[in-house]
Amino acid sequence: MNAPTDFAALKARQQATWSSGDYAIIGVTLQIVGEQLAEACDLLWDERVLDVAAGNGNATLAAARRGAQVTSTDYVPALLERGAQRAQAEHLSLNFQVADAEDLPFADASFDAVVSTFGVMFAPDQVRAAAEMARVCRPGGRIGLANWTPQGFIGQLFKVIAAHVPPPAGVQPPPLWGTEARLQELFGAAASSIEVTRRQFHFRYRSAAHFVDVFRTWYGPVHKAFAALGPEQGAALEKDLLDLLNRLNTHHPQALVVPGEYLEVVVHRR
Repeated sequence: MNAPTDFAALKARQQATWSSGDYAIIGVTLQIVGEQLAEACDLLWDERVLDVAAGNGNATLAAARRGAQVTSTDYVPALLERGAQRAQAEHLSLNFQVADAEDLPFADASFDAVVSTFGVMFAPDQVRAAAEMARVCRPGGRIGLANWTPQGFIGQLFKVIAAHVPPPAGVQPPPLWGTEARLQELFGAAASSIEVTRRQFHFRYRSAAHFVDVFRTWYGPVHKAFAALGPEQGAALEKDLLDLLNRLNTHHPQALVVPGEYLEVVVHRR
């Protein structure tokens, strides 16, 4: 019989991963995803909105720009500080609070909309995280998600990393959140409907080498993967990442443009 998964230990390890590097350097490039999700959720002035695993606040800012009363949460305080700096620069008033996606410190039905862009999908206990989002969303409210797909670029990037640094046992791959079947498993019982739109975010860098340099320096999962490997193994990972990037590059030789497929999801709460 397999031992039960130690989600607390996994979460501590994961928190250390996302605290390494500086995700805000990467996150700020994804702002358009938060804007599109805010529109897909049809956020209204004065609605109560919760951003779960908000990172440096892309969906947070998008909601606040539409007049919502926003609470932005993450379990990495430094990322919330980045979000607060961005909000202050735009003179937006909202609340930032350290919180665990799997144990949200809010009452049932506290929010009109609950959103997450490329955040909650990385929670180790997927079922519990989804249940928490549904719990704090009022009946008739919306849960808005942007999730990388398994077959898209980021899904493939994580497969490359896993071939060199195997993920911990007992954890479902985060890109499963980017499949309609998994979304139905996670939210079907709480939903009156689940709307899914396939979208592409285009990663734009000078070259494949530039992308790898930026991600190994600032993006926690890639940063930690290289840190766990010796020089020879690290060089092998770098080669595989460069091969993936060059294969998916859709632009001319002078630049790197790689489309990253994700699902834009709106769950209408039953």
